Amino acid sequence: MCGFAGFVDRDVGRGPETTLERMGEAIIHRGPDDAGVWVRAELGVGLVHRRLAIQDLSPAGAQPMASASGRFVIAFNGEIYNFRQLRAELEKEGCTFRGHSDTEVMLHAIERWGLEESLPKLSGMFAFALVDLKSRDLILARDRMGEKPLYYGWQGNTLLFGSELKALRVHPAWQGGVEPGALALLLRHNVIPAPISIHKGILKLPPASLVRFPLDGSSPGTLPEPQRYWCLEDCFTESRAPESFEAASDQLEALLGNVIEDQMVSDVPLGAFLSGGIDSSTVVALMQARASQNVRTFSIGFDEPGFNEAEHAAEVARHLGTEHTELYVTPEDALDLVPRLPDLYDEPFADSSQLPTFLVSEMTRKHVTVALSGDGGDELFCGYSRYPSVHKRWQVRNGVGGAARRLLTRLPEGPTAHVIRSLIPSQRGRSALAIRHRLKAERALASAASLSEFYRQSVSFWTEPECFLSNVNEPLYGLSGNLPNVIPQDSLKTLMWRDLNWYLPDDILVKVDRAAMACSLETRIPMLDPNVVAFALSLPLSYNLKGGIGKQVLRSVLYRHVPQSMVDRPKQGFAVPVGQWLRGPLRPWAESLLQPSVFDKQDYLDRLVVHAYWQEHLKGREDYSAELWGILMFLAWLERTGG
Repeated sequence: MCGFAGFVDRDVGRGPETTLERMGEAIIHRGPDDAGVWVRAELGVGLVHRRLAIQDLSPAGAQPMASASGRFVIAFNGEIYNFRQLRAELEKEGCTFRGHSDTEVMLHAIERWGLEESLPKLSGMFAFALVDLKSRDLILARDRMGEKPLYYGWQGNTLLFGSELKALRVHPAWQGGVEPGALALLLRHNVIPAPISIHKGILKLPPASLVRFPLDGSSPGTLPEPQRYWCLEDCFTESRAPESFEAASDQLEALLGNVIEDQMVSDVPLGAFLSGGIDSSTVVALMQARASQNVRTFSIGFDEPGFNEAEHAAEVARHLGTEHTELYVTPEDALDLVPRLPDLYDEPFADSSQLPTFLVSEMTRKHVTVALSGDGGDELFCGYSRYPSVHKRWQVRNGVGGAARRLLTRLPEGPTAHVIRSLIPSQRGRSALAIRHRLKAERALASAASLSEFYRQSVSFWTEPECFLSNVNEPLYGLSGNLPNVIPQDSLKTLMWRDLNWYLPDDILVKVDRAAMACSLETRIPMLDPNVVAFALSLPLSYNLKGGIGKQVLRSVLYRHVPQSMVDRPKQGFAVPVGQWLRGPLRPWAESLLQPSVFDKQDYLDRLVVHAYWQEHLKGREDYSAELWGILMFLAWLERTGG
């Protein structure tokens, strides 16, 4: 797990090494153990790498690394878990190795088999920049599921790229500026989905993609279309599914167990996050079954009722016999962390579980350098309760009962809100603003022309971001593009597909990567191994969903190791009581950002509208913490970076 950055500029000027060193220093948290710089001035290309040494701690693993022939130079972030198998295969073909790193194996594979043939062979998480000195190309590539980040784009005549935006911002060519479409998506989802970034001219490389820039003839401002080297939709093929539920459980346990065994290989101390839920408990159970000593596990808790899962995690840890460590978070801990979030997440990011994710990562790093995580189980095994809920609401909306609701939402908001407050007793205490807010959401759902659009509106915090912004078009992203033909249009698999293309890579994996890497902690996610992904998505829905409860196959594997009564409970998620904190200890911080002087620094958000919702939240009758958190994160980021 590392970080890298670089540039392409035919007029590199003097001292490009110094510029690269500064870019590397900006992401030193991603790689505190070592640094390396490589420049080829006649091609105008330079790379910098920051190393967190996990495999082959010797200088033989340092980067940027050149291939044996000198044709290729790579700066690589990630881990290739099957590098030993690939190395054995390459050695049979006559390759000899200087060291023991996965980076060297990648270079030999690319040199021996070619890039396009090598990428599908790699099992792991990665983002890299590869310079081909023979074809005179720069190639940027990213792993299948989007575990590792990669930004790129032109700033004037200079192409910049790197693991985090902060590395790009220190380059002299940096121009910056807020991309309005990105802000619209932030208001809608509290994250900025790929391929958009918060900055004009800078994109995120989509998962399972590569993009190639000719070093002899790249036209400044021109961004080639990324090429996909792997197709997620090919995994949705039920013809490969096991013949029975029991067979599926057996195969999943063996497959996931083998993946976890591979991911437990490390030259530094290793542990696991444990929330006590299905996913993390399964990963830890299979780790402990394969470990020669007690696995180190880590969890976090809250004193607020309804938000604490630490006690469940501790119970699972005792049953499995792990060496368990837990941390209880106070509002003061969050208050201390909140001002750091713009630096930690690099662009506005407003999934409030970012707070406990960072705090548990920080605690974990005091004990180990690598931690396994249970992320991905909900998306792969139909685990979110919103899946059957949204699907049922979609069916109701299209039935007779939905006609009156659709008619209601076509009426003007002001008079309709007044009628609702007058005629419906339960609504009489609600403000007109609160009712209008709900009507906007209902109107968006009523006008949805497909299940995909219905789902997009269902998971939107602001269904009409234009109420804050003017003349802004929302870019296409994973929730708004066309569905592949192999994905059923009105099935729960539609929702799984959508989340695998935006929520997992753009929310969950961003949250984990930035939080962990800010602490120089490597995270590994066994569920996202390509073989596990292909197996999970081949399963019929009936193998995963029973009585509205998902992940049945995954649960059956866990129940072989942990009593069902210990883990079979409603999912809480990694939630934090932000609504309470914004009315209490976080209120001064929030109100400092909502001052007119802050809004005067930007031309995007309507302060009066924001202020109205803030006052509603403070009154305690409505909880707009999720909606306001995205706005506050943008304003905090703007204050910190200037845009």
